[in-house]
Amino acid sequence: MNWDDALKIYDDITEACDGFERKGKKMIYTSSNGYMFTLLNKDAEIGIRLPKEEAAKFIEEHNTGHYYSYGAKMKDYVLVPETLWNDKKLMVNIFEQSFAYVNSLPPK
Repeated sequence: MNWDDALKIYDDITEACDGFERKGKKMIYTSSNGYMFTLLNKDAEIGIRLPKEEAAKFIEEHNTGHYYSYGAKMKDYVLVPETLWNDKKLMVNIFEQSFAYVNSLPPK
């Protein structure tokens, strides 16, 4: 998928979520409590931050892997397969789970 289409989908998901909004112009992300929790990288890939156990479960259930941005493995992030992107209800749920997770961490 090209970057512009991925950005449109990412924006559509974040607009449907409660409590946060998309940030950034070139590096697209969401953040709360001092932590980023979703990212759209330059390769048009969406990554989400989850607790370790939830991340492992997500990777197994969706046959995906860890998330990389600018060549670096992002700690606690998983790659969201494009096959899930058009399931808006699921994506909103995943983004909101990630939002709740970072808000459970000590503030930065």
